[in-house]
Amino acid sequence: MRITRLPALRDNYIFVLWDQRGGKAAVVDPAEPAPVLDFLRRNELTLTAIFNTHHHGDHVSGNQDLLHDFPQLTVYGGVHDRGRIPGQKIFLEAGDEIECAGRTAKIYFVPGHTRAHIAYYFLPTDEEPGDLFIGDTLFSGGCGRLFEGTPAQMVNSLGQIRVLPDDTRIWCAHEYTQNNLRFALTVEPDNPALKIYTQQVQELRSKGQATIPSTLGLERAINPFLRWDQTAIQRAMGTTEPVATFAELRRRKDHF
Repeated sequence: MRITRLPALRDNYIFVLWDQRGGKAAVVDPAEPAPVLDFLRRNELTLTAIFNTHHHGDHVSGNQDLLHDFPQLTVYGGVHDRGRIPGQKIFLEAGDEIECAGRTAKIYFVPGHTRAHIAYYFLPTDEEPGDLFIGDTLFSGGCGRLFEGTPAQMVNSLGQIRVLPDDTRIWCAHEYTQNNLRFALTVEPDNPALKIYTQQVQELRSKGQATIPSTLGLERAINPFLRWDQTAIQRAMGTTEPVATFAELRRRKDHF
């Protein structure tokens, strides 16, 4: 399975999962159709599936146009997003498995950003690490705003993610990394891994290069929203209770 990252809108990423030998592809969270259609034409690919993580417009607005060009494709999404994702035909629950380009993905239910958010975790193989398509639940250096969920839900969702292997590639849907790291440094200014990563990201972005994918091992070292049980962060947030620590982090980030 090859993975191609397509920039879209102002700061979105669309991901195309494809197998050139079979000439077929799937797309994760098509924010708009044009970049996807251009990529498919250039690589002579047929689109067979859309994997949506949640219902927000900047993740599903390309669905209908892609269905127009590829009417036989199948739209996947979470069972609790029924009626909110254009063209959805498959309603996924936690623990379900799907196949794409020779890889198997396990579905995680990760509410918080929305009440119905899911993630697609393509299991590692002998040749490749795991690949996690996480939408807006987890970003490099940050996490999604809580539009429909609660801090407790998001802690549970992120807790499911942070136990995956260190080399898991994190394919999140936005290029928010630089601003996320600015906030993270206000929380953990003495974190050496965070300082090093911030310099690396500044160099990448100065050249117009993407910071995605990240890896879970890196995120556990630098992302405050995966580090609610660290003493330094708890001290900064004024509480040792995990959900309260996370909630205060999220509150501060919302006003950053």
